[in-house]
Amino acid sequence: MADTKSGMVPGRLFVLNGPNLNMLGLREPGLYGDATLDDVEAECRRTAVELGFDLFFGQTSAEHQLVDWVHDAVRQAAVVVINPAAYSFTSIALLDALRMLETPVVEVHITNIHARDAVYRNSLISSVADAVIAGAGTYGYELAIRAAARLAAPAPA
Repeated sequence: MADTKSGMVPGRLFVLNGPNLNMLGLREPGLYGDATLDDVEAECRRTAVELGFDLFFGQTSAEHQLVDWVHDAVRQAAVVVINPAAYSFTSIALLDALRMLETPVVEVHITNIHARDAVYRNSLISSVADAVIAGAGTYGYELAIRAAARLAAPAPA
């Protein structure tokens, strides 16, 4: 149930992160910046609280763990913000799991994947995402959460 005056959409939010994102701050800082995943999580928590979401934040390098978390999101009718990282381009299993969601899915990438080498340009996950945010750095997570909240809000009468 949404508070239509404030635009808040209370509910469950999963922010899921794929492989190598645990190395933010160390991994190619010229490309990914110097923010750590802990910094990203803190900002996601701040934004989630502001918007009335109960947040689950997870990172894994294991494809099956991402799929299991998506299954949890399906069971909990959670909104999903996901940075699948390398699995964006390879994981049919993750794609199939995300297809089960009836809630908004927002895909986020720290870099502009469309301006990178060809191997990074075609995200399978984008085909099931309601929105894609790429190239805004770690600020993209806040944008993704705000987009997810707006997508989850009931249409005005």
